[in-house]
Amino acid sequence: MSRLKQHPESHLVSRIGWLRAAVLGANDGIVSTASLIVGVAAAATSHADVLLAGIAGLVAGAMSMAAGEYVSVSSQSDTEQADLARERAELRDQPDFERQELADIYVARGLERGLALQVADQLTAKDALGAHARDELGISEITTARPIEAALTSAATFAVGAAMPLLMVLIMPTNLLVVAVSAASLVFLALLGAIGARAGGANVLRATARVTFWGAFAMALTAGIGKLVGTAV
Repeated sequence: MSRLKQHPESHLVSRIGWLRAAVLGANDGIVSTASLIVGVAAAATSHADVLLAGIAGLVAGAMSMAAGEYVSVSSQSDTEQADLARERAELRDQPDFERQELADIYVARGLERGLALQVADQLTAKDALGAHARDELGISEITTARPIEAALTSAATFAVGAAMPLLMVLIMPTNLLVVAVSAASLVFLALLGAIGARAGGANVLRATARVTFWGAFAMALTAGIGKLVGTAV
């Protein structure tokens, strides 16, 4: 049995696809819904209006995140497929040039020319397109675009994130909504930042501070606008 089979490794970069979509969706769900609730509540509207605005924000936001992620990641996928199709044609029409091109990549990474050519030959014999996709184009199984996964992950995590400030609307009286939703949302954002950083192996304190600061800024801005509009009306 090989040492790799005896000691399998799990790298954090393998989580990058779903983790990015999950953190983006949950963060946007908390910030946008909490900001909407705080802005509407600051305008001195009724409790029912605030709740309705929050629910509408959750549904619309989740659908928007799903559609946006799907379109965005699909564009990435289309670009990857176009590059792979071009590379496949070049491998068919210019095999010698592609062999040298692959060897040049390995020489640039530190291999001697002779060894680089041997590596290029062996990898080409096994999976020529896979070798060029990985080493020339930077496309791999880990980083390849997955539109449906990104869309579903973003929509689901947005809804979960948005449900957190909505919960505060259900349990808090109208006169305390601005303070309660803001405080609870900042706690949720800090927790999200810590979880995301932990899952991705990043600095927990830095990630938590970053997401909390921008969440607070967004809610303060919308609260101010809501207050001004409410006063004017």
